[in-house]
Amino acid sequence: MFISEWWNSLEAVTQVFYCMAIPSTLLLLIQTVMMFIGIGDDSDFDAPDTELDGELDIDDPLGLDSLKVFTLKGIIAFFVVFSWVGIVMQKADAPIYLTFPVAIACGVLIMVLMAYLLRAVMRLRSDGNTDNRNAIGVAGKVHLTIPPERRGEGKVHIMLQGSLVERNAVTDGLEAIPTGAEVVVVGTSGQTDLVVKLK
Repeated sequence: MFISEWWNSLEAVTQVFYCMAIPSTLLLLIQTVMMFIGIGDDSDFDAPDTELDGELDIDDPLGLDSLKVFTLKGIIAFFVVFSWVGIVMQKADAPIYLTFPVAIACGVLIMVLMAYLLRAVMRLRSDGNTDNRNAIGVAGKVHLTIPPERRGEGKVHIMLQGSLVERNAVTDGLEAIPTGAEVVVVGTSGQTDLVVKLK
C-alpha cells in the first residue's frame, strides 16, 4: 500500500527515471559481483570494429580513437547515472529542459571514464604478460597513421603471444604508412614502440 501511494505521488517523468534506475542498478550490481568472483570476461558486447573508406586521419592526443565506449558495462553505467541524476534533479524541482541535458552529460561522462579505466586495466595486464620482442616478424594492421622517418608514433594491431593487441609504432620509411595498411614488425624502439615497415 505504501509503495503504491509513493509511486502514484511521483510525476510521470520521475517514474520513467525510476523504471530505468532500478533495473540498470541491479544489473550493474550483478556485473560487479560476477567480476569479483571471476565469472565473465572483459570482452563485453563491444560494437564490432568497422573500417570506412576514406577514413580521416586526425590527431588524437587524448587517445579517444582506441577507446571502447559502447560496451555492455558502459551502456548500463550510462543508464544508472543518467536515471539517478534525473531523479535527484527532479526532486530538487529542476526544470525538465535542464534535467535531461545534465543527466545525459553525466551518463556520457561515466561511459568515457569507464572506457579509460578498462583500457588502462587491459594495458596493465598486457604489459605484464607480453614481450614486444616476440612481435618481430609478425604481420599487423595500422590503426592510426604512422608518420615517416620516426617523426611520430602511430598505432598498429598485431597478434602477440596469442592475443590481439594494440601497440605504438614508428617507421624508418620515407613515407607515412596510412590507416588500414598491412605492415610487418622489424624491430623494437625503446620500451613500448615497435618498428614496422610496409608488408
